Amino acid sequence: MNKNNLIKTEAYVNGEWISAASGKTFEVNNPATGELIAAIPDMNREDVRIAIDAANEAWHSYRDLTATQRANLLKKWYSLILENKEELANLITLECGKVLQESLGEVEYGASFVEWFAEEARRTYGDVIPAPTNDKRIVVIKQSIGVVAALTPWNFPLAMITRKVGPALAAGSPVVVKPPSETPLTGLALAYLAEKAGFPPGVYNTVTTTESSEVGKELCENRKVRKLSFTGSTQVGKILMNQCSSTLKKLSLELGGNAPFIVFDDADVDAAVKGAIISKFRNSGQTCVCVNRFFAQDKVYEEFVSKLSAAVAALKVGNGLDQGVQIGPLISKKGLNKVKQHVEDAVAKGAVLREGGKEIGGLFYQPTVLADATSDMVIAQEEVFGPVAPVFRFSTEEEVIKMANDTEYGLASYFYTKDVSRCWRVAEALECGMVGINEGLISNAVAPFGGVKESGVGREGSKYGMDYFMEIKYICFGSIK
Repeated sequence: MNKNNLIKTEAYVNGEWISAASGKTFEVNNPATGELIAAIPDMNREDVRIAIDAANEAWHSYRDLTATQRANLLKKWYSLILENKEELANLITLECGKVLQESLGEVEYGASFVEWFAEEARRTYGDVIPAPTNDKRIVVIKQSIGVVAALTPWNFPLAMITRKVGPALAAGSPVVVKPPSETPLTGLALAYLAEKAGFPPGVYNTVTTTESSEVGKELCENRKVRKLSFTGSTQVGKILMNQCSSTLKKLSLELGGNAPFIVFDDADVDAAVKGAIISKFRNSGQTCVCVNRFFAQDKVYEEFVSKLSAAVAALKVGNGLDQGVQIGPLISKKGLNKVKQHVEDAVAKGAVLREGGKEIGGLFYQPTVLADATSDMVIAQEEVFGPVAPVFRFSTEEEVIKMANDTEYGLASYFYTKDVSRCWRVAEALECGMVGINEGLISNAVAPFGGVKESGVGREGSKYGMDYFMEIKYICFGSIK
């Protein structure tokens, strides 16, 4: 590790690598082994204010770069990310525990946002609108919004940064990135590569801290921050939204989910099982679009449960750096305890344990399948964020749509069927921001990512993503003769 100097143990502010003013640090540990990886600056609200000031100062010159100049900087950053793919993937696995093959996929996925928004930088088109009178001309332009704060989660420590930072930098906005305390090293590595790509001092800043509440409050309440993008829990998202109200900041919030996965009786069950493994057990079930509730129709219920259980039994659990491992550790003891409690509650209320159901030392938990799940179980309403698949039974299409929508969340949904008419009916009836039809892996840079209800506000990625990092200005020319 660190052959390319990617492990940084200082924060990056205004083009300099610095420590916390207090001198405080915190430890970053490998969740698979518990071993210390590094000690990182533990910054406070005053440190972050300095980063915001630097970003705001850099904004005025950075926004004046041409779209092509900003695109070229992003393209260079994109190339450097891919050149360091293996080392970045190792770092992701060390910090968050996901298996190495998934980490390699995350680097490519994360880099794709940088490439996409490098291209979109030159496509922030405005409009000429026909005026109501002959003596006027109406023009609409899009401009950089200003300093962007990016608060990112531990489960995708690279891709969630690039998905937020890519459009901000493309639009001409400097950024202050606050990675999570569990996985700050990947964020610092990205800052190092951005520095090598040539972004001017102050344009790209990364602050590290365990004081998430106070630092987050500063990013929300500071008037120099014009936009905040957060990926994380609904509970924290509501707090940030409330704190941003004093300055009416523009917000992107990608929050919790409770994704349903529906298998209709005309589905290809083998394909559904394959999709279920991808959509449920990626990163040990610790992603926001992971399936939380499986629904199988009466005629295929037992076939689906049996085949899913067999596929789950074949998954290899272990250190994500070891060859052949498919399921890594949970991120923390708190996360492990939540998984255990959900399984215990479900079994106590009548669920049948068809596979797994035990912790196996450290932060590892067996991939688990629960049959005969019911709506009164905690796992039916709360995101388990672990490798547990509860399977519910249903009889009719109308019934399962009602069951799938019976949640305050609405991020992702999945279903399997061969009926084209049903594809349209169900996709339109599901209350969510994203739908996978006969597909368990739906995320990519060209599609809008986001949810409805209490799963968030706004969209990231795609051609729609730039608009959330820009301001629309209307210009009226009068007295035209």
